[in-house]
Amino acid sequence: MKNTFTGAAAEKAVGDGGKAWSSGGSGSHVLARRVMQLVMFLVGFVVLWMFLYNSASSFGFPTFSHYFIDDDESSQILGFMYQAVYDPKLESVLRNASMEHKTVIMTTLNNAWAEPGSIFDLFLESFRLGNQTQKLINHLVVITLDQKAHARCLALHNHCYQLETKGDNFTGEAFFMTPDYLHMMWRRIEFLHSVLAMGYSFVFTDTDIMWLRDPFKQFYKDADFQIACDYFNGRSYDLNNMPNGGFTYVKSNSRTIWFYKFWFNSRKNYPKMHDQDVLNKIKKHPFISNMKLKIRFLSTSYFGGFCERKDEFDKVSTMHANCCIGVENKVSDLKVLLEDWKRYMALSENEKKQSHISWSVSQSCR
Repeated sequence: MKNTFTGAAAEKAVGDGGKAWSSGGSGSHVLARRVMQLVMFLVGFVVLWMFLYNSASSFGFPTFSHYFIDDDESSQILGFMYQAVYDPKLESVLRNASMEHKTVIMTTLNNAWAEPGSIFDLFLESFRLGNQTQKLINHLVVITLDQKAHARCLALHNHCYQLETKGDNFTGEAFFMTPDYLHMMWRRIEFLHSVLAMGYSFVFTDTDIMWLRDPFKQFYKDADFQIACDYFNGRSYDLNNMPNGGFTYVKSNSRTIWFYKFWFNSRKNYPKMHDQDVLNKIKKHPFISNMKLKIRFLSTSYFGGFCERKDEFDKVSTMHANCCIGVENKVSDLKVLLEDWKRYMALSENEKKQSHISWSVSQSCR
Protein backbone atom coordinates (compact mmCIF):
# COMPACT_ATOMS: atom_id res chain seq x y z
CA MET A 1 0.00 0.00 0.00
CA LYS A 2 1.36 3.34 -0.98
CA ASN A 3 2.09 5.70 1.88
CA THR A 4 -0.17 8.53 0.82
CA PHE A 5 0.76 10.66 3.80
CA THR A 6 4.47 10.57 2.92
CA GLY A 7 3.77 11.26 -0.73
CA ALA A 8 1.45 14.11 0.08
CA ALA A 9 3.97 15.56 2.50
CA ALA A 10 6.71 15.33 -0.09
CA GLU A 11 4.56 17.00 -2.73
CA LYS A 12 3.64 19.75 -0.26
CA ALA A 13 7.29 20.26 0.60
CA VAL A 14 8.26 20.45 -3.03
CA GLY A 15 5.34 22.75 -3.73
CA ASP A 16 6.13 25.03 -0.81
CA GLY A 17 9.78 25.07 -1.77
CA GLY A 18 8.87 26.01 -5.30
CA LYS A 19 6.59 28.76 -4.06
CA ALA A 20 9.24 30.01 -1.69
CA TRP A 21 11.82 30.12 -4.46
CA SER A 22 9.43 31.79 -6.82
CA SER A 23 8.43 34.34 -4.18
CA GLY A 24 12.07 35.06 -3.34
CA GLY A 25 12.92 35.75 -6.98
CA SER A 26 9.98 38.13 -7.39
CA GLY A 27 10.94 39.99 -4.19
CA SER A 28 14.47 40.54 -5.44
CA HIS A 29 13.19 42.11 -8.64
CA VAL A 30 10.79 44.39 -6.73
CA LEU A 31 13.55 45.46 -4.35
CA ALA A 32 15.90 46.21 -7.24
CA ARG A 33 13.24 48.30 -8.97
CA ARG A 34 12.57 50.26 -5.79
CA VAL A 35 16.27 50.93 -5.25
CA MET A 36 16.60 52.17 -8.83
CA GLN A 37 13.53 54.39 -8.42
CA LEU A 38 14.95 55.86 -5.22
CA VAL A 39 18.32 56.53 -6.86
CA MET A 40 16.67 58.18 -9.86
CA PHE A 41 14.50 60.30 -7.56
CA LEU A 42 17.53 61.47 -5.58
CA VAL A 43 19.46 62.28 -8.75
CA GLY A 44 16.48 64.19 -10.13
CA PHE A 45 16.08 66.07 -6.87
CA VAL A 46 19.75 67.10 -6.85
CA VAL A 47 19.57 68.27 -10.48
CA LEU A 48 16.37 70.24 -9.77
CA TRP A 49 17.87 71.78 -6.64
CA MET A 50 20.97 72.89 -8.55
CA PHE A 51 18.80 74.37 -11.30
CA LEU A 52 16.65 76.30 -8.84
CA TYR A 53 19.69 77.47 -6.90
CA ASN A 54 21.39 78.82 -10.02
CA SER A 55 18.15 80.36 -11.27
CA ALA A 56 17.54 82.03 -7.94
CA SER A 57 21.03 83.48 -7.96
CA SER A 58 20.81 84.76 -11.53
CA PHE A 59 17.39 86.36 -11.06
CA GLY A 60 18.16 87.91 -7.71
CA PHE A 61 15.96 85.52 -5.73
CA PRO A 62 17.21 84.62 -2.27
CA THR A 63 18.86 81.21 -2.24
CA PHE A 64 18.50 78.66 0.53
CA SER A 65 21.75 79.83 2.09
CA HIS A 66 20.25 83.30 2.47
CA TYR A 67 18.21 82.21 5.44
CA PHE A 68 21.30 80.98 7.27
CA ILE A 69 23.46 84.11 6.95
CA ASP A 70 24.33 85.62 10.30
CA ASP A 71 24.69 89.32 11.03
CA ASP A 72 28.45 89.38 10.48
CA GLU A 73 28.15 87.71 7.09
CA SER A 74 25.31 90.06 6.16
CA SER A 75 27.47 93.07 7.04
CA GLN A 76 30.32 91.70 4.92
CA ILE A 77 28.00 91.15 1.97
CA LEU A 78 26.61 94.68 2.24
CA GLY A 79 30.17 95.96 2.44
CA PHE A 80 31.07 94.19 -0.80
CA MET A 81 27.93 95.56 -2.46
CA TYR A 82 28.85 99.08 -1.32
CA GLN A 83 32.33 98.77 -2.81
CA ALA A 84 30.88 97.43 -6.06
CA VAL A 85 28.57 100.43 -6.61
CA TYR A 86 30.62 103.16 -4.92
CA ASP A 87 30.95 106.31 -7.00
CA PRO A 88 32.93 109.13 -5.33
CA LYS A 89 31.16 111.85 -7.34
CA LEU A 90 27.73 110.50 -6.43
CA GLU A 91 28.80 110.01 -2.82
CA SER A 92 29.86 113.66 -2.64
CA VAL A 93 26.56 114.91 -4.04
CA LEU A 94 24.51 112.66 -1.76
CA ARG A 95 26.53 113.61 1.31
CA ASN A 96 26.17 117.34 0.64
CA ALA A 97 22.41 117.05 0.12
CA SER A 98 21.70 114.58 2.90
CA MET A 99 19.48 115.34 5.86
CA GLU A 100 19.70 113.35 9.08
CA HIS A 101 19.89 109.56 8.90
CA LYS A 102 21.48 109.80 5.42
CA THR A 103 18.20 110.59 3.66
CA VAL A 104 17.88 112.53 0.40
CA ILE A 105 15.12 113.56 -2.00
CA MET A 106 15.79 112.48 -5.58
CA THR A 107 14.36 113.09 -9.02
CA THR A 108 15.49 112.40 -12.58
CA LEU A 109 15.63 114.94 -15.38
CA ASN A 110 16.19 114.90 -19.13
CA ASN A 111 16.29 117.80 -21.56
CA ALA A 112 12.65 117.41 -22.62
CA TRP A 113 11.51 118.27 -19.09
CA ALA A 114 14.34 120.73 -18.37
CA GLU A 115 13.50 123.35 -21.00
CA PRO A 116 12.80 126.84 -19.58
CA GLY A 117 9.15 127.15 -18.59
CA SER A 118 8.71 123.39 -18.63
CA ILE A 119 8.15 120.80 -15.91
CA PHE A 120 11.42 121.25 -14.01
CA ASP A 121 10.72 124.95 -13.43
CA LEU A 122 7.25 124.13 -12.09
CA PHE A 123 8.68 121.40 -9.88
CA LEU A 124 11.15 123.80 -8.24
CA GLU A 125 8.48 126.47 -7.94
CA SER A 126 6.24 124.08 -6.00
CA PHE A 127 8.88 123.81 -3.26
CA ARG A 128 8.89 127.60 -2.96
CA LEU A 129 5.09 127.83 -2.88
CA GLY A 130 4.48 124.86 -0.60
CA ASN A 131 3.77 124.87 3.10
CA GLN A 132 7.07 124.20 4.93
CA THR A 133 8.69 122.78 1.79
CA GLN A 134 11.22 125.54 1.12
CA LYS A 135 13.84 123.91 3.36
CA LEU A 136 13.43 120.55 1.62
CA ILE A 137 14.84 121.82 -1.67
CA ASN A 138 18.26 121.88 0.02
CA HIS A 139 18.07 118.08 0.24
CA LEU A 140 17.00 117.53 -3.37
CA VAL A 141 19.39 115.66 -5.69
CA VAL A 142 18.61 115.96 -9.40
CA ILE A 143 19.85 113.02 -11.46
CA THR A 144 20.35 114.31 -14.99
CA LEU A 145 20.22 111.98 -17.97
CA ASP A 146 21.94 114.14 -20.59
CA GLN A 147 24.34 117.06 -20.87
CA LYS A 148 21.70 119.70 -21.64
CA ALA A 149 19.62 118.71 -18.62
CA HIS A 150 22.74 118.76 -16.47
CA ALA A 151 23.68 122.27 -17.58
CA ARG A 152 20.14 123.46 -16.90
CA CYS A 153 20.19 121.84 -13.46
CA LEU A 154 23.48 123.48 -12.51
CA ALA A 155 22.04 126.86 -13.49
CA LEU A 156 19.10 126.46 -11.10
CA HIS A 157 20.08 124.06 -8.34
CA ASN A 158 22.99 123.09 -6.09
CA HIS A 159 22.87 119.29 -6.10
CA CYS A 160 23.08 117.80 -9.59
CA TYR A 161 24.55 114.48 -10.68
CA GLN A 162 24.87 113.36 -14.28
CA LEU A 163 24.19 109.66 -14.66
CA GLU A 164 26.42 107.80 -17.08
CA THR A 165 24.10 106.20 -19.62
CA LYS A 166 26.71 104.35 -21.73
CA GLY A 167 25.57 105.47 -25.15
CA ASP A 168 21.86 105.67 -24.32
CA ASN A 169 20.08 108.79 -25.50
CA PHE A 170 17.51 110.01 -22.96
CA THR A 171 17.50 113.63 -24.19
CA GLY A 172 14.11 113.72 -25.92
CA GLU A 173 10.67 113.05 -24.53
CA ALA A 174 10.28 109.32 -23.88
CA PHE A 175 6.70 108.49 -24.80
CA PHE A 176 4.85 106.06 -22.58
CA MET A 177 5.71 102.37 -23.18
CA THR A 178 8.11 103.02 -26.06
CA PRO A 179 11.45 101.16 -25.88
CA ASP A 180 13.22 104.37 -24.79
CA TYR A 181 10.67 104.88 -22.02
CA LEU A 182 11.02 101.32 -20.74
CA HIS A 183 14.80 101.49 -20.82
CA MET A 184 14.80 104.79 -18.93
CA MET A 185 12.45 103.43 -16.24
CA TRP A 186 14.57 100.33 -15.67
CA ARG A 187 17.77 102.38 -15.63
CA ARG A 188 16.17 104.39 -12.84
CA ILE A 189 15.42 101.28 -10.76
CA GLU A 190 18.97 100.04 -11.24
CA PHE A 191 20.38 103.39 -10.15
CA LEU A 192 18.16 103.61 -7.07
CA HIS A 193 19.38 100.17 -6.05
CA SER A 194 22.94 101.50 -6.09
CA VAL A 195 21.92 104.47 -3.91
CA LEU A 196 20.43 102.10 -1.34
CA ALA A 197 23.56 99.94 -1.47
CA MET A 198 25.62 103.06 -0.67
CA GLY A 199 23.65 103.39 2.56
CA TYR A 200 21.35 106.27 1.61
CA SER A 201 17.60 106.27 2.14
CA PHE A 202 15.59 108.36 -0.29
CA VAL A 203 12.31 109.88 -1.28
CA PHE A 204 12.11 109.45 -5.02
CA THR A 205 9.77 111.85 -6.79
CA ASP A 206 8.92 112.25 -10.44
CA THR A 207 9.52 115.81 -11.61
CA ASP A 208 5.84 116.21 -12.54
CA ILE A 209 4.89 115.96 -8.85
CA MET A 210 4.20 119.23 -7.08
CA TRP A 211 5.38 119.42 -3.45
CA LEU A 212 2.75 121.37 -1.50
CA ARG A 213 3.47 120.25 2.09
CA ASP A 214 6.25 118.45 3.93
CA PRO A 215 5.44 114.77 3.20
CA PHE A 216 7.69 113.33 5.91
CA LYS A 217 4.98 113.94 8.49
CA GLN A 218 2.72 111.48 6.65
CA PHE A 219 5.18 108.61 6.23
CA TYR A 220 4.85 105.44 8.29
CA LYS A 221 7.64 105.01 10.84
CA ASP A 222 7.94 101.22 10.62
CA ALA A 223 7.87 100.68 6.83
CA ASP A 224 10.82 99.77 4.60
CA PHE A 225 9.18 100.66 1.31
CA GLN A 226 6.36 103.18 0.91
CA ILE A 227 4.79 104.04 -2.41
CA ALA A 228 2.10 106.35 -3.74
CA CYS A 229 -0.93 105.01 -5.60
CA ASP A 230 -2.84 105.77 -8.76
CA TYR A 231 -5.85 104.38 -6.91
CA PHE A 232 -5.94 103.81 -3.15
CA ASN A 233 -8.48 101.47 -1.54
CA GLY A 234 -8.18 102.90 1.96
CA ARG A 235 -5.98 100.13 3.40
CA SER A 236 -2.28 100.93 3.51
CA TYR A 237 -1.23 97.29 4.01
CA ASP A 238 -3.36 95.92 1.17
CA LEU A 239 -1.25 94.61 -1.71
CA ASN A 240 -4.25 95.02 -4.01
CA ASN A 241 -3.66 98.77 -4.10
CA MET A 242 -2.51 100.14 -7.46
CA PRO A 243 0.94 101.68 -6.82
CA ASN A 244 2.64 104.42 -8.79
CA GLY A 245 6.43 104.22 -8.89
CA GLY A 246 6.72 107.97 -9.37
CA PHE A 247 6.79 108.59 -5.62
CA THR A 248 8.46 106.31 -3.08
CA TYR A 249 10.08 106.57 0.33
CA VAL A 250 12.63 103.80 0.82
CA LYS A 251 14.89 103.14 3.79
CA SER A 252 18.30 101.67 3.09
CA ASN A 253 18.66 98.23 4.67
CA SER A 254 19.41 94.68 3.57
CA ARG A 255 15.74 94.05 2.76
CA THR A 256 15.28 97.03 0.43
CA ILE A 257 18.66 96.51 -1.25
CA TRP A 258 17.66 92.93 -2.02
CA PHE A 259 14.17 94.04 -3.10
CA TYR A 260 15.38 96.58 -5.65
CA LYS A 261 17.73 94.00 -7.11
CA PHE A 262 14.88 91.48 -7.25
CA TRP A 263 12.61 94.09 -8.85
CA PHE A 264 15.22 95.01 -11.46
CA ASN A 265 16.01 91.39 -12.34
CA SER A 266 12.31 90.53 -12.59
CA ARG A 267 12.13 92.56 -15.80
CA LYS A 268 13.59 89.49 -17.53
CA ASN A 269 10.50 87.50 -16.59
CA TYR A 270 8.13 90.23 -17.82
CA PRO A 271 9.59 91.69 -21.02
CA LYS A 272 7.94 94.77 -22.52
CA MET A 273 6.54 95.77 -19.11
CA HIS A 274 7.62 98.88 -17.26
CA ASP A 275 8.73 98.93 -13.64
CA GLN A 276 5.31 99.75 -12.23
CA ASP A 277 3.56 96.84 -13.95
CA VAL A 278 6.33 94.45 -12.92
CA LEU A 279 5.96 95.67 -9.33
CA ASN A 280 2.29 94.71 -9.51
CA LYS A 281 3.35 91.25 -10.69
CA ILE A 282 5.90 90.63 -7.94
CA LYS A 283 4.42 92.44 -4.93
CA LYS A 284 2.72 89.24 -3.72
CA HIS A 285 5.70 86.99 -4.42
CA PRO A 286 6.47 84.69 -1.46
CA PHE A 287 10.13 85.69 -1.57
CA ILE A 288 9.12 89.23 -0.59
CA SER A 289 7.08 88.04 2.38
CA ASN A 290 9.92 85.68 3.34
CA MET A 291 12.28 88.65 3.37
CA LYS A 292 9.84 90.39 5.75
CA LEU A 293 9.90 93.53 3.63
CA LYS A 294 7.45 96.00 5.17
CA ILE A 295 5.43 97.62 2.38
CA ARG A 296 2.93 100.43 2.89
CA PHE A 297 0.76 102.19 0.33
CA LEU A 298 0.24 105.94 0.65
CA SER A 299 -3.21 107.50 0.66
CA THR A 300 -4.26 109.66 -2.28
CA SER A 301 -5.71 112.09 0.28
CA TYR A 302 -2.13 113.08 1.13
CA PHE A 303 -0.28 111.95 -1.99
CA GLY A 304 -2.73 112.81 -4.72
CA GLY A 305 -2.79 112.91 -8.47
CA PHE A 306 -4.90 113.36 -11.56
CA CYS A 307 -5.86 109.66 -11.63
CA GLU A 308 -7.77 109.90 -8.35
CA ARG A 309 -8.15 113.59 -7.63
CA LYS A 310 -9.35 114.59 -4.18
CA ASP A 311 -10.22 118.14 -3.18
CA GLU A 312 -8.66 117.89 0.28
CA PHE A 313 -6.53 121.00 0.31
CA ASP A 314 -6.12 120.76 4.07
CA LYS A 315 -4.39 117.36 3.77
CA VAL A 316 -2.55 117.19 0.47
CA SER A 317 1.25 116.94 0.51
CA THR A 318 1.98 116.21 -3.15
CA MET A 319 0.03 116.24 -6.42
CA HIS A 320 1.12 114.14 -9.38
CA ALA A 321 0.30 114.77 -13.04
CA ASN A 322 -0.33 111.05 -13.51
CA CYS A 323 -2.90 109.67 -15.95
CA CYS A 324 -1.67 112.41 -18.28
CA ILE A 325 0.39 111.91 -21.43
CA GLY A 326 2.51 114.58 -23.09
CA VAL A 327 4.76 117.32 -21.73
CA GLU A 328 2.56 120.15 -23.00
CA ASN A 329 -0.55 118.71 -21.34
CA LYS A 330 1.28 118.21 -18.06
CA VAL A 331 2.74 121.72 -18.08
CA SER A 332 -0.63 123.28 -18.83
CA ASP A 333 -2.47 121.52 -16.01
CA LEU A 334 0.35 121.84 -13.49
CA LYS A 335 0.33 125.61 -14.00
CA VAL A 336 -3.41 125.60 -13.28
CA LEU A 337 -2.82 123.44 -10.21
CA LEU A 338 -0.22 125.83 -8.78
CA GLU A 339 -2.58 128.77 -9.33
CA ASP A 340 -5.25 126.88 -7.37
CA TRP A 341 -2.75 126.29 -4.58
CA LYS A 342 -1.71 129.95 -4.46
CA ARG A 343 -5.35 131.00 -4.13
CA TYR A 344 -5.81 128.53 -1.29
CA MET A 345 -2.67 129.68 0.53
CA ALA A 346 -3.80 133.32 0.25
CA LEU A 347 -6.93 132.56 2.31
CA SER A 348 -7.04 133.22 6.03
CA GLU A 349 -7.22 130.23 8.37
CA ASN A 350 -10.95 130.77 8.91
CA GLU A 351 -11.55 131.09 5.17
CA LYS A 352 -9.63 127.86 4.57
CA LYS A 353 -11.87 126.02 7.03
CA GLN A 354 -15.08 127.43 5.58
CA SER A 355 -14.21 127.32 1.89
CA HIS A 356 -15.10 124.46 -0.41
CA ILE A 357 -12.30 125.02 -2.87
CA SER A 358 -11.62 122.37 -5.50
CA TRP A 359 -8.93 121.71 -8.08
CA SER A 360 -9.50 123.20 -11.52
CA VAL A 361 -7.63 120.33 -13.18
CA SER A 362 -7.76 118.25 -15.24
CA GLN A 363 -8.23 120.46 -18.29
CA SER A 364 -5.61 119.40 -20.82
CA CYS A 365 -5.11 115.99 -19.18
CA ARG A 366 -8.41 114.34 -20.05
